[in-house]
Formats: sequence, C-alpha cells, structure tokens
Amino acid sequence: MGVEELLRLFQGEVSRRTLQRRLSALVQSGRLITEGGGPSTVYLLPTRGDLNEKYIPLSPSGAEVRGLVRRPQTERTPVSYNREFLDQYRPNESRYLTADTIAYLARIGATADLERPAGTYARHILNRLLVELSWASSRLEGNTYSLLDTERLIQFGEAAEGKDAIETQMILNHKAAIEFIVDQGDELAFDRQTVLNLHALLSDNLLPDQTAGGRLRRIAVGIHDSVYHPLELPPLIEEYFQQVVDTGAAIHNPFEQAFFAMVHLPYLQPFEDVNKRVSRLAANIPFIRKNLSPLSFMDVPERAYVEGLLGVYELNRVELLRDVFVWAYERSAKRYVAVRQSLGEPDRFRLRFRNELTDVIGNIVRGGLAPAVEAVTKVARDHVPAEHLDDFVRMTINDLENLHEGNFARFRLRPSEFQAWSKMQRRSDEDNF
Repeated sequence: MGVEELLRLFQGEVSRRTLQRRLSALVQSGRLITEGGGPSTVYLLPTRGDLNEKYIPLSPSGAEVRGLVRRPQTERTPVSYNREFLDQYRPNESRYLTADTIAYLARIGATADLERPAGTYARHILNRLLVELSWASSRLEGNTYSLLDTERLIQFGEAAEGKDAIETQMILNHKAAIEFIVDQGDELAFDRQTVLNLHALLSDNLLPDQTAGGRLRRIAVGIHDSVYHPLELPPLIEEYFQQVVDTGAAIHNPFEQAFFAMVHLPYLQPFEDVNKRVSRLAANIPFIRKNLSPLSFMDVPERAYVEGLLGVYELNRVELLRDVFVWAYERSAKRYVAVRQSLGEPDRFRLRFRNELTDVIGNIVRGGLAPAVEAVTKVARDHVPAEHLDDFVRMTINDLENLHEGNFARFRLRPSEFQAWSKMQRRSDEDNF
C-alpha cells in the first residue's frame, strides 16, 4: 500500500507526518520493505527471503533509493554519465556527509596516534589490516576465500586448496596495494599517481590486457544488472578522471574525501576493470594519512554495497551508499579499537628505525649476505647512530632469521630477490652441516 491508501484506511486517526515516521521506522527495522520511490512508494510486508536477507539499517532516503534500484530493469530509465553530478560538487562547500555525521565518525575514528607521522596507526595494526581489508574487499567481488584462508595466504604464502588462481591473485594484489599506501608515509596523497598505481597493483595478472594496469581505459565497459552506460570516449575519460582526482584532493575533511572517492571513482569507471576495488583502497588514503581508524569493509553485505552503487550510477543519489559507508566505518572503528588495545604499546625502537630496518635488510638480501653480526653491523653502520647500533643489529638479525615467503614484501623485496637469498642461505646451512 501507498501512504494515501493507508491514510484512508486509518480514517484520520493518524496524521500524515506520524504515519510516515512510523513507516520509516518499520522499514529501518526490516518489518516492512519498499518498492518505488517518492510519492509512488509502496510499503509491503517482507517475504521469508527478505526477512533472512543480511542488510544494514537504512535512513528513509536510503530505503527509498533501495526501492528504486530494485525495480525490474525494464522499469528503470537507461542513463549515461552525467558530468553535472561531478561539476556541481564544490570541495569544502558541497557536502555528501552532514556535519553531525562527520563529527560522529571523527569521534569514533580517533586514535592515540593523531599527532604522529602519517601512517603510524596503520603500521601498528598492519598485520590485521592486511588480512581483513584484503579479505573483505575481495569478498565484495565474489571471492570465496575464508578469512582464515586469507590469513594463511598473507602470513605464510599458503594458497587455499580448491580455490581458483584468480581468487588467490586478487587477495595478494590487495596485500600489495595496502602495503603500498601504508608505506608512503608523508608522501601519501589522493592524487593521479597514487590512484593509477593502486589500479596497477590491484589488477596485476588479472586483466586480459596486461598493459591496461595503471592505465585509463580505451574501451567501452558495461555494468552488470544496471541500466547505466559509462563513458566510452578516452579523451573524456581522461578529462573527467583528472577532475575527480583534483576535486577529491581539494577536500579537507578525511571522511568527506573518503566517501567522495567511493562515489565518483566507480561512477566514472576510469579503468577496464577493478574500479570498485580501487575506490575502496583510495577511500582509506585519508584515514591512513591522518592516523584515523581505517575502513576494512568487514561484514558489509554485498547486496547493500552494490545497490548503493546502483543508486549512484542510475540516479546520482548517494543516500544508500552513504548508509553503507557510515555503518561500515562504525564497525571498522570499533573493531580496530579492540585490536589496538589487544596489541599493546608498539615497539618504539622499531617504529623509530623502521625505514632504516627496511633499507638494511634489503641490502643484506640483495647482497646475498648471511644474517650474521659482522655482516649486518657493517651494513647498518651507515644507517644508524653508533649509540643505537647494537640494539639495531640484534633486531635486524632477528627479522632476517624470521624472514619467509609470507612476509618478505614488508621489506620491499621482490620475490626473485627473496628466493635467491633464501636458496643461498639453505645451501650455506647444508655446507656447514
């Protein structure tokens, strides 16, 4: 039934405003569902399938968007890219997130590292972030790896049995992309170079045309189960991509910037594939730069996320995707507060000499040197003050002795470099034995 029919049914016993408020509450609680939108919105009792569906609480406008994008495709008007949607957005004047929402997210996303160098907080929780963001973002693409399988792959290099190689590659690509943005430190920015390189990392070995990684698309693409038709002309894709990047970079608030990336990168579809993955990693750039809790997308229902994007694609409406974003960030922030507490205070010595450690281990491995005190001291002497040299050497040797195929990327080593060094160490051990 629609609102008018319900008002006639109640025969004046309830006002229109009260009825609409109660209907919205019932929709948000899942006791009613909607079809259509605006004055034509119809309220229905959910079927058993609807009751079992995993979704998120919705605002009235988010529920309206969901109703509109759930209509059969034959009832949805085909649309193309609307540049006015981007042109109308003015950084730091326009706003997709309300002031109250931003204040709430800032409060729950704050960490003890806000005043420390960029990326400090992300490095504290890196092990957990690599697993959870890689798994959750891949799951939104239909990847069937479990969270435990993902952890084994990332930490020990063990691919899950029975899984397609594409799924394994997808998760490893996420790991590389996350490490890339965490490692950038003060140089991390929402800019053209970073977004292009995120695509190159996330699409590695997954595209039919290997040269398309990190390159704006030159072919037409379509959106599955949507009436939206993205741009096809490469010059326009180039022009609008630069506008998206420049506009996003000019946004001061990290939450608004993150959500802008989640809206406009998928909407433009600047790459042949992997656009949504790029947007999810790009949304984390402002959080990592500002040492805020990252957005892992853990527990986000795939259908809610996809329908939120359909609202952007077909209607240029952000309300449903905004509901998903706020709900997901709230879940992530609470999760990482608990994670951070469980980890305790980080090793400040390791944090201080993190870059030096990476350089020294890189030199040791590439030089084919043994993890011995003399060799490590000789290399480290040029990187660390004399008063810290002994402690640094002990830390470096410990890391070298625990270096394996599942963690060498943390020291910016290539697989071939690690494999050659590892083989050399095994041969040396055998000779000594």
